Amino acid sequence: MFLQHLPLAPWAERTAAGLRLTLLSDTPDLGEVHVRFLLDNEETWQPLKRTGDRGRFACFEATIPWCPTGPTTRYCFRALRGGVPHWLAATGPQRRVPNEAHHFRIAREPLVPAWAQQQLIYQVFPDRFARGPEAPRERPPHAFGYGKAPVHALEWGAPLDVKPAWSAFYGGDLAGIGERLGHLQALGVTTVYLTPVFSSGSNHRYDTEDYDHVDAGLGGDEALVALSQQLHAAGLRLVLDAVLNHTGANHPWFNRFAQHEEPGAWQSPDSPWHGWYARDEHGHPVYWKGHQSLPVLDYAHPEVLDAFIRGPRSVLRRWLQPPVSADGWRLDAVHMLGEGPGAGNNAAMLRAMREAVRDENPEAILVGEHFSEASSWLQGDQEDAAMNYWGFTLPLWQWLGGVDFGGRAAPIATADLAAWLGESRAVVPHEVALAQWNALDSHDTQRLITLLGTDEALHGVAQALQFGYPGVPCIYYGDEVGLEGGNDPDNRRCFDWSGASWRPAILERVKRFAAWRRDRAELREGGCLTLAHGDDWIAFARVNAAAVTLLVLNRGDAAEAVVPLDALPFDVARWASPSGHGWTREGHAIRLPLPARDAAWLWSVDA
Repeated sequence: MFLQHLPLAPWAERTAAGLRLTLLSDTPDLGEVHVRFLLDNEETWQPLKRTGDRGRFACFEATIPWCPTGPTTRYCFRALRGGVPHWLAATGPQRRVPNEAHHFRIAREPLVPAWAQQQLIYQVFPDRFARGPEAPRERPPHAFGYGKAPVHALEWGAPLDVKPAWSAFYGGDLAGIGERLGHLQALGVTTVYLTPVFSSGSNHRYDTEDYDHVDAGLGGDEALVALSQQLHAAGLRLVLDAVLNHTGANHPWFNRFAQHEEPGAWQSPDSPWHGWYARDEHGHPVYWKGHQSLPVLDYAHPEVLDAFIRGPRSVLRRWLQPPVSADGWRLDAVHMLGEGPGAGNNAAMLRAMREAVRDENPEAILVGEHFSEASSWLQGDQEDAAMNYWGFTLPLWQWLGGVDFGGRAAPIATADLAAWLGESRAVVPHEVALAQWNALDSHDTQRLITLLGTDEALHGVAQALQFGYPGVPCIYYGDEVGLEGGNDPDNRRCFDWSGASWRPAILERVKRFAAWRRDRAELREGGCLTLAHGDDWIAFARVNAAAVTLLVLNRGDAAEAVVPLDALPFDVARWASPSGHGWTREGHAIRLPLPARDAAWLWSVDA
């Protein structure tokens, strides 16, 4: 017996009366069909009525009330046949009542601004992307991170052979990004995400020294205004990086190196900012992960809350306001932020951030940085999405490269990949899954092309999943041309604008896949079904009410995949392969020869 339901229209529809649900089954003569849902965390049961057929499926429907507490209504299905119960949850068929973390979940109102699910994100590390006409700008002779260090101004693309690495500057700036806007548009990019741009002593700028001003080395406040206006005029959006968990040790509030006239929290308990920083049981400052360049802020202090979140000119609010009018924030290390020396009351802080940002701009987004599982922040009352390390990047690395982010051996079987991805989709609302930022790598990891030993074919398999899987593709600058790089700081090499090191096949795949995603609504908005897998291949379907795209990935040698189509909610009469792969139709299945380390695409064609 087969059951199917997708948490999107027309199978799940918001109505004035509640949530109307449709369950599909290949078995019309079911004894009992119920939806189990939660009201105020208490299970409630409601029968579904047989309403007719859609193609080869029998349809069962019910409308359930919205949960009055919490952001989402959670539900699953139970059908009885021959005295045997069959369950269906977001993780698929179950033999018993599903874990409530794996229930389908839908909110009464949309949780995420609709634009956030449609994007192609491009992440820029400003010092290494491009120089504008006035770069390199003169910098102070010293920078202050762990201590005082001479600033090293390097020629573009020169080896990074100076210590400390954070004091090396290549002179990339915001004007340089604007000058290369044509490159981004040719890729299909729609949103630019900048790692921190505010005044700082380091090239990475995660040790903020002034939240009120853009770093002079990037061109200052005027340069960010100009870039924002240029992006918005071209129809692109801008997301900034919010470093709210800690400041730099050289921030005037802390003033560890006595570079500022007024005593800071480091110098004196009488400093007006002494209570702004978290302290241990001995009264010593707490530092982020022990890095003494990054003292942690204490959100138990009301003035910290006002400065960063609640105040009318708080950091989160002011850069969403004109003239910059940023479209959202990426929140650095936000899961560690809270009251006291740890993450106390963290959820309340995130809810306050969401409230402040939505109040300032209802269309602005909040995206969290979490290397571990982030589902508790993604239920509709805190973040709109996360950098999807746990739900996308890490399983992809382990499946293709056999290692985790720490370089430890961590190979996984294809069946484990299927289960991991299925669970990561199930534990968040579908519309949140569509907004997740799916990256192959970032400024905090080595480059995937390097991890894979520059195997361009295997890298192409990863690219196909990035553009074909639920979520928003997030390209780390240079990934589109195969820029190599090991762990930090080697993963932050200068972009080679000469083109001499570019890998054309990778670049053309980005452009082609971006165009397919733009043209096929199911790739941006559709549900995801895992149809089948072998030892080294896996087949997904992206489905909406009108269309289907099949994506079959092969990490191994040449193989033949048999992909059943029974799970699709409607029959497809005609298929086409934009990737040029051949196939044969065998009843309710497709037989597909797969070359080694390759990805095959098929999509439905209107009759």
